[in-house]
Amino acid sequence: MSRKGAALLRGLAATAAAGIVATVAATPAAAEPKHEPSGEPVVIAHRGASGYVPEHTMEAYRLAVRLGADVIEPDLVLTADGELLARHEPELSDTTDVEARPEFADRKTTRDVDGTEMTGWFADDFTVAELKTLRAEERLPELRPRSAAWDGRFELVTYDEILDYVEGLGREVVTYPEMKHPAYYDDMGLSIEDALAETLAERGLDEEASPVWVQSFDYESLVEIGEAIDNPIGLNIGGSGAISDADLDLYAETLDAISLSKNRIVPRDADGRLLDATDVIERAHERGLEVHVWTFRNENAFLPADFRRAHGDAEWGDYMAEYELFYDLGVDAVFSDFPDSAIAARD
Repeated sequence: MSRKGAALLRGLAATAAAGIVATVAATPAAAEPKHEPSGEPVVIAHRGASGYVPEHTMEAYRLAVRLGADVIEPDLVLTADGELLARHEPELSDTTDVEARPEFADRKTTRDVDGTEMTGWFADDFTVAELKTLRAEERLPELRPRSAAWDGRFELVTYDEILDYVEGLGREVVTYPEMKHPAYYDDMGLSIEDALAETLAERGLDEEASPVWVQSFDYESLVEIGEAIDNPIGLNIGGSGAISDADLDLYAETLDAISLSKNRIVPRDADGRLLDATDVIERAHERGLEVHVWTFRNENAFLPADFRRAHGDAEWGDYMAEYELFYDLGVDAVFSDFPDSAIAARD
């Protein structure tokens, strides 16, 4: 896999309101890439505008684009007929009405997913035609009752449908697919890497300058797909704690970005209050790596204690202060359930 310039990711991050055509200029990669300060952080609509309507639906992606998101992020799982479905997990009961569908009662089963036993209904037991009969449901109904009011109305969508949609837009919108649980599919003799690489190749989107970035929590999966495609690639790293220089050196040789949980950049104490920021952004930038950060949500339940307001978990706290903190630290992109809030804080 060739090294891609950090400027490519920045060049695709055009700020635009809905309906305005953005002009995108890509800068060639340097022989020895060094990070340069970006103009504005990229706003990635996490599972679409998932703070407002059920995630991973066409309505969520369309709303994200109308709100001005630079990038929309679909998580991808495999179906029984080998298609890529936009869902957060292979198991469907948390985000669809499958549990209430008697015609599929016999599909309930228990699987091991990356060492965790899960019981429910799995997308890889359904064809796309069957999945199209299901309807999406809000994953966090207690925190997002307004989104839950849309339960039962929206279809599930495939990645092909998402690509069809963005190709018809009047401005550049990047898709940033995340391959979910590659090892789960490997254990069944399937390959989500092959499915994604083939989809991108068929559409001529497997090139460095195409508006598709690829991500996963599985480093080996990214190395594998990186041999088949030339797109920018980012590794998701959750949890907390320091990332070693040796690991950053490895990522810089093989990837374009690291996508970090917020706690990797600004840790929190036992009471949820912010501690001093780490130096991971500076060290990653020195190696030419982009730094993306997840996930920004407006509700008190997800904010550091410093920014919560004296209301319930579902009420919105001082989310603008959190965006400003991370923007000031120099992150290159943010994943947000509320892309309009991320844009307002940035602009």
